[in-house]
Amino acid sequence: MKKNMGGIDRVVRIILAAIIAGLYFTNIISGTLGMVLLVFAGIFVLTSFISFCTLYMPFGLSTCATKDKA
Repeated sequence: MKKNMGGIDRVVRIILAAIIAGLYFTNIISGTLGMVLLVFAGIFVLTSFISFCTLYMPFGLSTCATKDKA
């Protein structure tokens, strides 16, 4: 797997996951919506740690910084 996530993308995902987890565990969001968002938060954390997002592949997206060879 080639990395396709940059540093800012990874940090934003971790912050969003922490916010969702905080809202869930303080019972601000609950029920089915809370569980679905908690699963998404887990996916955000996982993709942040491995620096690879499978949804970027079909669209050819990458937020990694490119190095110019000039």
